[in-house]
Amino acid sequence: MAGTVRVFALIIVACQVLFIGASFQSALVLDMAKILLDNYCFPENLVGMQEAIQQAISSGEILHISDRKTLASVLTAGVQGALNDPRLSVSYEPNYTPITPPALQSLPTEQLIRIIRNTVKLEVMDNNVGYLRIDRIIGQETVSKLGRLLHDNIWKKVAHTSAMIFDLRFSTAGELSGLPYIVSYFSDSEPLLHIDTIYERPTNTTKELWTMPTLLGERYGKRKEVIVLISKRTIGAAEAVAYILKHLKRAVIVGERSAGGSVKVEKLSVGDSGFYVTVPVARSVNPVTGQSWEVNGVSPSVTVNPKEGVAKAKSLIAIRKALPKTVKRVSDIIKRFYSFKDKIPALLNQLAKTDFFTVVSEEDLAAKLNYELQTVFEDPRLNIKTMQELSDNGLDARLEDHSSFDHLNDPLFKLEILSGNNGYLRFDRFPTPTILIGLEDRIKEKVWQPVKDTENLIIDLRYNTGGSTEALPILLSYMFDISSNTHLFSIYDSIRNTTADYHTLRNISGPSYGSRKGIYILTSYYTAEAGEEFAYLMQSLHRGTVIGEITSGTLLHSKTFQVEETNLAITVPIINFIDINGECWLGGGVVPDAIVLAEDAVERAHEIIAFHKDIQALVQEAGDLFEKHYTVPEVAAKVSRLLQSKLTEGLYRSVVDYESLASQLTADLQETSGDHRLHIFYCEIEPESFHDIPNIPSPEEVGFIIDALFKVEVMSGNIGYLRFDMMEDIKVVRAIGPQLIKAVWSKLVNTDMLIIDMRYNTGGYATAIPLICTYFFDARPLKHLYTVFDRSTTTVTKVMTLPEVLGQRYGSQKDIYILTSHITGSAAEAFARTMKDLKRATVIGEPTIGGALSSGTYQIGNSILYASIPNQAVLSAVTGKAWSVSGVEPHIAVQANDALNVAQKIIGKKQQKKNSGK
Repeated sequence: MAGTVRVFALIIVACQVLFIGASFQSALVLDMAKILLDNYCFPENLVGMQEAIQQAISSGEILHISDRKTLASVLTAGVQGALNDPRLSVSYEPNYTPITPPALQSLPTEQLIRIIRNTVKLEVMDNNVGYLRIDRIIGQETVSKLGRLLHDNIWKKVAHTSAMIFDLRFSTAGELSGLPYIVSYFSDSEPLLHIDTIYERPTNTTKELWTMPTLLGERYGKRKEVIVLISKRTIGAAEAVAYILKHLKRAVIVGERSAGGSVKVEKLSVGDSGFYVTVPVARSVNPVTGQSWEVNGVSPSVTVNPKEGVAKAKSLIAIRKALPKTVKRVSDIIKRFYSFKDKIPALLNQLAKTDFFTVVSEEDLAAKLNYELQTVFEDPRLNIKTMQELSDNGLDARLEDHSSFDHLNDPLFKLEILSGNNGYLRFDRFPTPTILIGLEDRIKEKVWQPVKDTENLIIDLRYNTGGSTEALPILLSYMFDISSNTHLFSIYDSIRNTTADYHTLRNISGPSYGSRKGIYILTSYYTAEAGEEFAYLMQSLHRGTVIGEITSGTLLHSKTFQVEETNLAITVPIINFIDINGECWLGGGVVPDAIVLAEDAVERAHEIIAFHKDIQALVQEAGDLFEKHYTVPEVAAKVSRLLQSKLTEGLYRSVVDYESLASQLTADLQETSGDHRLHIFYCEIEPESFHDIPNIPSPEEVGFIIDALFKVEVMSGNIGYLRFDMMEDIKVVRAIGPQLIKAVWSKLVNTDMLIIDMRYNTGGYATAIPLICTYFFDARPLKHLYTVFDRSTTTVTKVMTLPEVLGQRYGSQKDIYILTSHITGSAAEAFARTMKDLKRATVIGEPTIGGALSSGTYQIGNSILYASIPNQAVLSAVTGKAWSVSGVEPHIAVQANDALNVAQKIIGKKQQKKNSGK
């Protein structure tokens, strides 16, 4: 119907001018419509057109235009705009005489030979590169007639070349029947390939074009390089050849976008009126893309001026012919030097199966190789670049602008004692062990003796561009106790195939700084190589807090090799730097614990030092609160011990503010206890839960509360539906009880079954659960719902149904269905769990969140940190065991959005079964 509307627009546009005679113009438009319906190659766009035109004529909307050429112009604009096809046109040519050129295959053999010689040029160029220019694509009948002649005089001369430039820049005529012949020579005999589908509207037939199983002479095959040259003059069958070879990934297309011709366009007479309609009567659909080269043309893989096409083709052939050797050389380098030996087979296998069809330059090849390698194993140190890229992105260029960092030529170590008895140590290069040993006495006197009694040490690496990795064990040894023999890191050398472990040294000169006092490492974007490794190790060893900017991501442990006979270079990590957790650092820069601008790092360090003074007390207080209030005492004691252990091991050195401390404590509590309900948070003002006393609503507020919290409906089949999204306190429920009974419960109590929708209920107060449950059990005997153990008060409470309730009970016999979702929480899921536990309801939906029946909120010391701790354990009335913290598992697990539908279907089947008496 969209086609009807578009074509009807043609009529409206065509009728906005003066009119002369209604009958002529109406007949003309109808005849033109019939031509389109019978011949236009997109008939689906014309559905309903004729009826729409007839309706327009009948209504008198068709107007006459005085000038026939003007009418033709208006109709052309209308039909092109309506169908979005520029090939459609209407012309008024009363003296037009169609000229039909003779079919090529009907010409004498001598004339055919002469035409072919004039439209085909060939040459074998340097490096055995064939050049074949075809200015006309001949059809299958001509091929059959002159096959031997074509083979012997043309194809045979270029078939044995090592690569081919196929020039279609000047190809402006041809027949689509020749496509299988040409494409087949550039394909293998098996399997046969579906290369095009041609639909002809006049005959309403569809023809598939396939490659041919047998050919005269030798195929060029799929392996040798083929470059197809095109230009904006390339049109018709030549475009089809280029498009097919491109999308079969058989040829690289070079030049400019082609003309965008058509399979077949005919100029058809509109009766004897002198008007003609030019119509595309056939269309091509490529089986690979589902699209066509028609109208839009073929876009080249490499865009160049057509005059430069041959030269560009030669360079591309050189690049592409070198690809296998280049990939082999890259593979050999990786195989020989890459430090992750276990990853090498997968990397080499990936390169071996990679399709490099899209590669048309060394830059493309570098990008493609990097992509393929990183898909196997993400290692940013392993990369391939052009030599130009390496030159542009070298270390010298990176360090050109260091206006914000002065005095790079200061002495090796610069030391100050800052306010608060904090040491400040800056060094801009890691010296070799030889230099360190030579300066041993001076360093002891000028550095370690002055800082040994400071409370904290700030190590400034913002200006440190690297140096000797071998100096790391010596300098790191000063940061630990002499007797510790701490494992610092390991290094795997792929060339020597050896692994060396590095520990703290016991024979260092001068006093060590020890392992207890705080160390703060300042970094910048310029911090590189050994400087980054030092910062990384201090983080991974939990010995220091890193402050500043993300480091440069430059590592020493790689080697760059130029790939022979190319302008490519591959950088391969030959050494793996392995931390104490067995993790290999892949570079990419060290991310500080506190990210700030380099120039603000010293000030931020002082703030963090002040904050760290309180951490021990805060962690101790968190553990004490947990031991005092958590529902499971043995778990609480275990967690408290763990917090102290992590504090001693330095695992809280990465904490730099209340937010990160809250996050770390939460992760530690949940990981150790297995209870996701534990939560530490920070709040600038006292949390509302400290004053969580329910407000009794005024009479004016009651109606609003009921409307906001409850949704009631009696569905077909006398099925009740109750949705409520919050669990109110028992005092509130009792205060609004009479209105609640009248507005909600009275509508549901006499239904045959009840659906309770708690998918959007995140919880609230648990105090009303016994009252709500009571309505779904008989008055006698009282039903044991669950037992509550309160850790804070050490009391045990057996929760029962109530002997009396306001209004009528639903009773214990009618079916209840409870709908849940992954956000159904705390008191809401406690209700659902109770009803499920006592086999009083069928639960449908998603597992609930697993919230606590009751959690207390406790302030940690006098800080802005607060702990939310589950302080009540709930014991099942059936098993006597504590409820799981993982939430309620539904009887019928479905997506929350589908839960209501599923419940209705179950009820429907149950009612149908009941009605049938089964």
